[in-house]
Amino acid sequence: MADSGPGLDSFGDFVAEALPGLLRFGYLLTGDPQEAEDLVQEALARSLRRWRKLHTGDGVAYVRQVMVNANITRWRRWEARVRLGWLPDRTADDPELHRIDDRDRLRRALLQLPARQRTVLVLRYYADMPDQRIAQLMDTSPVTVRTQAARGLATLRPLLAPKAISPGVANDR
Repeated sequence: MADSGPGLDSFGDFVAEALPGLLRFGYLLTGDPQEAEDLVQEALARSLRRWRKLHTGDGVAYVRQVMVNANITRWRRWEARVRLGWLPDRTADDPELHRIDDRDRLRRALLQLPARQRTVLVLRYYADMPDQRIAQLMDTSPVTVRTQAARGLATLRPLLAPKAISPGVANDR
């Protein structure tokens, strides 16, 4: 009997191959490695239920969409949640997150954005999604997506600007 879609073995192969990227994506969405792991686990569990029925060739895109939807649901449930303290400097074992200082600065700056602005920027620039698609995923209008992106970028610019040398500090170059 022919299988109508991908099998469970292919799901295991898919998870083994896609997991590092999904964890990075989840980390960028949530700003917390443990929440990212929870989000990826939840998205994979939801995706497994539908895996055999999927007719899409891009499982990563499907799981990312599930992750975004699950993350939005978390916002709605936990908007009043208080975050205590800062993340430690070393937040994950993935060498891609620590490759250069600029990525670390960007990560820290993204953490200072509200969750919706951070999500819009991650989907737009990391997942390379158009505003229309982001609006569909976030159940909002493209105008709101553009507004959130503009506000997020305006907040990021001063956070990512090179540090000016103080007038009393000598430059050793």
